[in-house]
Amino acid sequence: MLPNNLKKIVIKLGSTTVVDRKGKFKKDWVNSLVKDLKKLKKNRDIVIVSSGAIALGQKHLKLKKQKIMLEMSQAVAAVGQILLAGEFQKVFDKNNFKTGQILITPDDTEQRRRALNVRRTFDNLFKLNAIPIVNENDTTATSEIKYGDNDRLAARVAQIIGADTLIIFSDVNGLYNNENKNIIKKVSELNEDIYSLVDKKKSSYGSGGMITKLEAAKICMNSGCHMYIANGKKNYPIKNMFEKKLYTCFIPKISTLDARKKWIIGSLNSSGKIFIDSGAHQAIENGKSLLAAGVLKVSGKFNKGENILIVDLNENNLARGLSSFSSEEIDKIKGKHSRDIEKILGYASKSEIVHKDDMVKL
Repeated sequence: MLPNNLKKIVIKLGSTTVVDRKGKFKKDWVNSLVKDLKKLKKNRDIVIVSSGAIALGQKHLKLKKQKIMLEMSQAVAAVGQILLAGEFQKVFDKNNFKTGQILITPDDTEQRRRALNVRRTFDNLFKLNAIPIVNENDTTATSEIKYGDNDRLAARVAQIIGADTLIIFSDVNGLYNNENKNIIKKVSELNEDIYSLVDKKKSSYGSGGMITKLEAAKICMNSGCHMYIANGKKNYPIKNMFEKKLYTCFIPKISTLDARKKWIIGSLNSSGKIFIDSGAHQAIENGKSLLAAGVLKVSGKFNKGENILIVDLNENNLARGLSSFSSEEIDKIKGKHSRDIEKILGYASKSEIVHKDDMVKL
């Protein structure tokens, strides 16, 4: 089983692990998972991130997936989410566990104030000794504002609550080596060799694939959180993965970042890019803030406070941070001295484009 020193564990369940090919909820499998959780639960906080709402909704409404457009999938998710939550509640109640449902949109994790509110909700559920059941709020999300998969959602939740471990149950035993088809037991660095092993295929129900799991691993590794990929087909999946040693474990980096910077580096996307010169690059390497004088150009449209990438002219990612100015403002003051900013913009503002406290080097 898992090491005894772990205090917070997130478990992500893919659509194929909770819904069978006929579109029915896998009660027996989920019950076996809960039996595993009974052994884990002592002095630990546990979160379940589960897909499956749309799959259950399809079955209930007798719809074929290929006929569902985005607008209709939102309605299907609304039907399926009630079914999914109800099925989970039955199984967890049977095993004397309290549960609470949390539906999350990207705004809830990608905006700092809302992310802190999300964390408080989790903390209060933990105080009530309840297990949060999490899913993306597919009923209102559009293609432009979706996680698109629950792998990255689970990783973002793990980062925000300060989890030690994320376990992703899927339909594979782990990440395979292409040469001899053996499972890679440990990954300590996400490099080109690892990404070359990715199979782009997706399941009929799932929205992700191995590539989204690697993106989730990146978030976890930067946050100091272990991540496992394991097979969720067999009953008692946690017991099975550790007894048979069938999993891939992504080893986190030793992180000295505070919670705010872990949140910044774990952001799912960026609103724009700021291109800088070599002098500004050196200043960032030395732990300094980014000033307007070192900015060469800006791409994308973003507002003050949004997450952006800082890059060189070859578009190599140098840092990620929260911009103190909008893209329009930066376009006006790029290359200028800090003392000239107020005169150019016509109002007082910060002197740093991105303050060092709002920046993480990549």
